[in-house]
Amino acid sequence: MALQITTLAERPEFASTLWDMDHTWQEFMLNDPIADLFYPVATTTYADYVLVADDDAEPGRLVARACMIPFVAGGSELPDDGWDGVIRSGRERGARPDAVSALEITVRRDLQGTGLSSKMLAAMRRHAAGQGFAELVAPVRPNLKHREPHTPMSEYAFRTRPDGLPHDAWLRVHVRAGGKIVKVAPRSMVIAGTLAEWRKWTGLPFDRTGDVEVPGALTPVHCDVEHDHAVYVEPNVWVSHPLA
Repeated sequence: MALQITTLAERPEFASTLWDMDHTWQEFMLNDPIADLFYPVATTTYADYVLVADDDAEPGRLVARACMIPFVAGGSELPDDGWDGVIRSGRERGARPDAVSALEITVRRDLQGTGLSSKMLAAMRRHAAGQGFAELVAPVRPNLKHREPHTPMSEYAFRTRPDGLPHDAWLRVHVRAGGKIVKVAPRSMVIAGTLAEWRKWTGLPFDRTGDVEVPGALTPVHCDVEHDHAVYVEPNVWVSHPLA
């Protein structure tokens, strides 16, 4: 595969189909309200921070995308509200961003497991450095954590293999690329909905108050039948990629 990775600003023809790519995101993950501050303007305001990839086998058809957002760090510690926090900060009116965060890497479903995600991460690092940033940060969603929804992220994130690399495969990709695990973002995403919405998103009954294990969720979803809502608070893992 001869991969071509550019910014969306350089390949604006991908704007109309950017979100049509077949993916594996669970439906509930697409319902974080903070996402509405970024994705509707990703192809315009942030076209320089969206990377798109196609290959010589199917030129003009997306194989992967990656999104970043400049935000205001102000020398502060990376925020506990992770993914949601950097989007809110990046969208503040009059803000002058001094940092950049990764938001997502999505690989087309039929090409997952082919190493594209690591290539997109490397491209994000190069692009952030080219934009003058000394560091790329990422609120990473460990890709095997959903198998252990009751394990605290503070334990899972720092679990290592005998060779010293992270136990989690996606965290391992980041560390091999030069990233350093910094801390847990305990409320990186907050997704709330009525019980009817959660039933629609997951196909589960949501008919008992208490914790509900949802396929793909990193922690249990708290269901409150009496008050007709359920809330998912997802922890992520802050990874720092020094670029200098």
